[in-house]
Amino acid sequence: MRRRHRKLVGTITMLVFVCVYSLVAMAIAQGRLQEAGKLWQGLYYAIAGMAWILPLMPLIKWMERPDADEN
Repeated sequence: MRRRHRKLVGTITMLVFVCVYSLVAMAIAQGRLQEAGKLWQGLYYAIAGMAWILPLMPLIKWMERPDADEN
């Protein structure tokens, strides 16, 4: 698969993942953090706001991999 196609597939996958991830994170926050203190809420949002990057790093590396004929 050429880099251009990998980027298209990767971009669509990332958009779907981030949408689903944000909905799940909001549902958890709505269901579990309503009565929690401000410190716990802030900590959750800081962690949840950055945690989506970790599962997408292999996808980003795959998207940026050079084509076989570029070498």
